[in-house]
Amino acid sequence: MASVLLTSLPAQGHLGPVLAVAAGLAERGHRVRVLTGAGFRGQVEAAGVRFVELPPEAFVHPEDLDRPIPGGPRGVGVALEHVFVRRTGPQFAAVQRALAAEPTDVVVTELLFMGAYPLLASTQRPRVVLLGISPLPVRGGGTAPYGLGLTPARGPLTRARNALLSAVVDRVLFARPERVLAQEFQRLTGTSLDVSLFDLPLRTDAVVQLCPPGLEYPRPGLGVPIHFAGPLPVLPRGLPEPPWWADLDAGRPVVHVTQGTVANTDLRRLVLPALRALADRPVLVVVSTGGRPVEDVGPVPANARVSTFLDYARFLPRIDALVTNGGYGTVNLALAHGVPLVVSGRTEDKAEVGARVAWSGAGIDLRTDRPPPQRLSDAVGRVLTEPGFARAAGRLRAQIETAGGLDTVDRLVRQS
Repeated sequence: MASVLLTSLPAQGHLGPVLAVAAGLAERGHRVRVLTGAGFRGQVEAAGVRFVELPPEAFVHPEDLDRPIPGGPRGVGVALEHVFVRRTGPQFAAVQRALAAEPTDVVVTELLFMGAYPLLASTQRPRVVLLGISPLPVRGGGTAPYGLGLTPARGPLTRARNALLSAVVDRVLFARPERVLAQEFQRLTGTSLDVSLFDLPLRTDAVVQLCPPGLEYPRPGLGVPIHFAGPLPVLPRGLPEPPWWADLDAGRPVVHVTQGTVANTDLRRLVLPALRALADRPVLVVVSTGGRPVEDVGPVPANARVSTFLDYARFLPRIDALVTNGGYGTVNLALAHGVPLVVSGRTEDKAEVGARVAWSGAGIDLRTDRPPPQRLSDAVGRVLTEPGFARAAGRLRAQIETAGGLDTVDRLVRQS
């Protein structure tokens, strides 16, 4: 058995898949610790693994910044610098303390926990496995710069366009976080950083991407093995069955609407337009507020039901379409059940998620944070009635069913 340290930012969307891995590895007999913020101690210990505290100076939540993060690729650059890159030093110090406290064979880190990457500069280090909880940001295969939500080049013109965009983005939007990260690496490791910020995953020992291969752009010759494990099982939360649960058996198509647990402070972006858009359709609309009070939704149409959270293990097999702002985990969990999607979101990594959904054929990317109700209605109508979307979602479901899941991570851990 191996001694494993998992690292995660203290945010539910980051920690959820990390905890699923931690619990699975513990069940397989490994010694498992999870390094994250104190507010998640209870969840870590409930998963049956040991908690290691990440100090407050090692993380910051976007809403705590002095200025709001803008949308689009500029917002990706701002978030990279202030939410992630500038926390590299304190995070790395916490990782070093955890490694000094106990011999460790493998560090499993989520993509945006920057404090694990300086380990890669050392020749005396544990094996480092990257957990891909977001779309893979590395370049290659004619991909456009990360954050623009553009699909890979299909010919010489789009290839030239993507190359030009990459040059512009590197020199303008991402120049500052790249420079700050290079300075941090030099300070922390005494070595120069020889790859870009987005290509850091290529320096790890292996990447486990939590999606099917059909949801990620092909990039031949990356030099690091990419293992497509598919989404991991959702840990049970013991949620009670909502009073409207029997309505799922009424025979109407069920459309689930969610803004996730992070970008849900303004329900006018997606939830409220979706309720208006679908009020007159012969469907049952089920909204999850991601923890916000149900009262924040306001008046609810007769064909809609609202809950703060839902037991996805029991609920997702019952739905016919998902309307989402593009949370990576939610999208992949829906695809595990062959559910076609309508994606609307441009913050964080959501533009990239939506682009991949449209590229795969499993759904429609509305390419906006605030879709008009009529566009939403038309898009939902299409994914419910045009068989191509369900067929593509079904292909991805089949890929997920044959993916290794937790067994893939366990195999990589045992290689240490």
